[in-house]
Amino acid sequence: MRLILLGPPGCGKGTQAKLLSERNGLEHIGTGDILREAIRQQTPAGLRAHPYVEKGQLVPDDLVNDVVAERFNLNDPPECFVLDGYPRTLAQAVAFDQVLRQHYFDLTAVLLFQISDEEIIARVGERWSCPKPGCKATYHTQSKPPKVPGICDYCGTKLIQREDDRPETVKARLVVYHKNIGPLAGYYRVQELLREVPGHGAIEQVYANIMTILNEQAKRKC
Repeated sequence: MRLILLGPPGCGKGTQAKLLSERNGLEHIGTGDILREAIRQQTPAGLRAHPYVEKGQLVPDDLVNDVVAERFNLNDPPECFVLDGYPRTLAQAVAFDQVLRQHYFDLTAVLLFQISDEEIIARVGERWSCPKPGCKATYHTQSKPPKVPGICDYCGTKLIQREDDRPETVKARLVVYHKNIGPLAGYYRVQELLREVPGHGAIEQVYANIMTILNEQAKRKC
């Protein structure tokens, strides 16, 4: 499978991408994590990206496109993957199609999570993340709390609330999201790849909804 997950910040893309990766043998490619790591290490790309991330704005297309293209141009490009957080604009989608064509890859589906802005803003203040590279587990104090408050279940690292998970930043990101999602969704709808996923409900229920959609998609191609 080759999947793209679309949706507003805080809709659960990262959690579902992790489940899809673990249970279906897919590589999880999270461009948000790649960019945050570059910012943490103060690489040239990270220094360029930091002002945009800090203000809840989109990182320039060319910078994000380069990050993704580099991953696919390594000696072992991922043949089965789930992309979380990319593409976010029509220009990024067009650029990524060029990368896919270079490797003769076809997408399986593009999943668009549907959830209200009000619920996103209510959720975000209770989301926490593991900052350890290679883990990046996410938690929610209500729906997915860690076994020990403030500590990652998997690696024991102290959890943090990311700067771009704070409510004021999320509101700014939602404005940008709504500006871009129409053309982006339309692009994949024309290709008959877009499938809408209800983003409300328990994590396992959302995952079950996704698998139902993917199974139906597979039947159509048979």
